This record gives sequence, structure tokens and C-alpha cells, in this order.
Amino acid sequence: MKIHHRNARYGIPPKTIEMLELLRREGRRVPNINLIKTASQIEKIREAGRINSLVLDAVEKEIHMGMTTEEINEIVDRETRALGGIPAPLGFEGFPKSVCTSKNDVICHGIPSKDVVLQDGDIVNVDCTTNVGGYFGDASRMFCIGTVAVETRTLVEETKNSIHAVLKHLAPYTSTLGDIGYEISQYIKPFGYSIVRSIGGHGVGLSMHEEPYVCHVGMKGHGIALVPGMIFTIEPMINAGKEDYVVRGKKAWEVYTKDGSMSAQWEYMILMTETGYEILSK
Repeated sequence: MKIHHRNARYGIPPKTIEMLELLRREGRRVPNINLIKTASQIEKIREAGRINSLVLDAVEKEIHMGMTTEEINEIVDRETRALGGIPAPLGFEGFPKSVCTSKNDVICHGIPSKDVVLQDGDIVNVDCTTNVGGYFGDASRMFCIGTVAVETRTLVEETKNSIHAVLKHLAPYTSTLGDIGYEISQYIKPFGYSIVRSIGGHGVGLSMHEEPYVCHVGMKGHGIALVPGMIFTIEPMINAGKEDYVVRGKKAWEVYTKDGSMSAQWEYMILMTETGYEILSK
């Protein structure tokens, strides 16, 4: 009766409730029930993720050497609204633009500007979050502009590969939050790069940023179990140099590598399922 009561109240499948109670009895850490989305919520979040990916597709088609990051902002704003969404970053805690554009040594939260021009050899991260009827999709992509140095292109490629190193091991009920950081750090270690620990992924779907925090350095088997219905981002920020950073700008948004080294980030939005995972936006 206890299980049926919870299922009726929260809209969570009985199997998930039963597994949570089993894990709890085994001494495993389990997520708060509020971190698990219902089937109806997942359907709407999935649509927000789909639209978010389409916006990034539009950027990928138009991005080119010589354009400004403000032009990227204009593409994102236009395409998001045309597809029925709202750019979630615009106005979020005072953020002035519809997207984050982080070039070269900017780790994250770069503010689009008419003064920032994409030049030969640059790399840029475009981080897009879309609000569709109160449900959120979130992902980012890296773009290499013109002829990019081999070592920089490798940084971009291996940062993306680190996410796929995690995905190969994601399994419902057995994987933990700590496994994500463990797999990324194990993959990245041989390259000599550093991982930004204090800025990471997060729950998403019903708001732009939710619990849990997803650190990209972790210990295998530690943290809460990853169970079906959880939605979160995996978005490692990898620096070619040291992980230390400084925050600059009038509104203290833009995060730069302290040593001026290049930084790369990819972001995937992940739904845990009964059989594994689903990528909702990338």
C-alpha cells in the first residue's frame, strides 16, 4: 500500500519506487523523489530538448570566420522563438543575452558581443538553453573556426570523447553520480589536461538549473544512484593548462582560464531510462 500511495502521489512508476526502497535497504544513497520526472513531464522536457538541438543545428549551419558572437546570439534568439521557445539565459539572474558564447580561453558564460569576432584558429563554445512552455532543454557544442592548431583541435575532440566514455558505463540503479566524474577524469588524465571541478553539470527540465550538481571529477560508486526519470547535464570543462580560473566582466559572468590556456566544453542533456539512457539534447 505504501508503494501504491507514493506512485499515485508522485506519478513515478511502481518499479522505480520499489527499486528505490530496495537500494535504500541495501544502504545505497538514493535521489530525492523530487529529482525524478514523471512520464508527462519527460514528454514535455524531451520536446524542449529537441527544439534546443534544432537551435544549435541552425548555429552550426551559419557559423563562420569573420562573424561576431553577437551574430550567434541573434541566430539563437531568432530560431528559438521561431520554433516556439524562449531563450532561457536571457535575463536569468541578469544575464544580458540569449546564449553563452565562450571563445578560446573563456571556460564558460561568455557574453555575446559585436566586438568579439571569430577568427582563423579560434574555438568557441555555444551554450544554448531553451524554455518551451516552462520545460527546459540544455546543451552546448564546440566549433573550430578555420585552421585550428592540432593540439587545440585535439582538446576539443577529446573533451567530447570524455562524455562518450561516461555514456558507455551509464546504467540505471547501478551507476552513481560519482561514476560520471570518475570516468571523465580517467579518460582525460593521459592527455595532461585539467578539469574544472567547481563548475559542472546539473539537473534540468523543470527549471534551468536543478539539483543534483554533477562534478566532472569523482569517485567510482560514490554519490546517489542514477535512476530512471532523472534528467541532468554532463558538461565537462577541460583546460589545456591548469584548472584555475578568474571571473571577469562588469557583471562578473565570464570565466577565463587563469593561465590563458585554451578551454573546451561539450554539454549533453541526459535522461536515465529503465534500459540505460537517452540523449535529450546535444
